[in-house]
Amino acid sequence: MTGAGKKKELLVATRNKKKLQEIRDLLKDTDFVVTSLDDYGAMPEIIEDGDTFEQNAIKKAATIAQFTKKLVLGEDSGLEVCALGNKPGVYSARYAGPGATDEKNNKKLLAALKKISLKKRAARYRCAVAIADAHQLIGVVSGACSGLIALTPRGDTGFGYDPLFLILMHRNNL
Repeated sequence: MTGAGKKKELLVATRNKKKLQEIRDLLKDTDFVVTSLDDYGAMPEIIEDGDTFEQNAIKKAATIAQFTKKLVLGEDSGLEVCALGNKPGVYSARYAGPGATDEKNNKKLLAALKKISLKKRAARYRCAVAIADAHQLIGVVSGACSGLIALTPRGDTGFGYDPLFLILMHRNNL
């Protein structure tokens, strides 16, 4: 913060409006004004060619931070399905091919799991977030949420694989 009441900008290296809204919702009570690549003119194209979500998140944050000289959040996330050898993984957004829609990705996933019972549809949603400024990579965090892939889509909120991902809840025996 540069003064009382002034908010600092956090540029999110995305053009995904749904992802941006989720991040804005998470940061709504902070001292950040959250912007995105759509708030700026020409930006470098970032090819997500990392082997891990962390590598892709770092690449996004570092590339855009170096270009804009701003504080940047880079994020990469996706689904890992055990029965598919942890696919789609870093290819989650383009599982059904370049420019794939959420619906096409979900249909391909269901087709790949057609003969797999619900009990054997274990999956993880993984997310990595990197923060960088013009001078350095500030930090990287990652996490995962365990679940199962449903037999059919459900609900009408969320995006990506949300209609198929069933979160596993664990109880503590306290």
